[in-house]
Amino acid sequence: MPVSKVTWRQVGHVTEPGRYMLRFGWVTITPADLAIWEAFPDASFTLLPQVEAADEYRLGSFDLASAPPIELGPSD
Repeated sequence: MPVSKVTWRQVGHVTEPGRYMLRFGWVTITPADLAIWEAFPDASFTLLPQVEAADEYRLGSFDLASAPPIELGPSD
């Protein structure tokens, strides 16, 4: 597998959950995946291969390292 992580930009800023064909195979994107990308547009997801089909992936854990820090506000 040539790609191990993907960003929202790499999947074309999709706006609907579904199954999308990319250059390396099919990726299933869930509503929860999209919610993360809407909150953190620079997040990258690890691609998890699906056992039941070759060239089929879903999004796994995500990395916010390139995203700006979150402002939490006062704790009291």
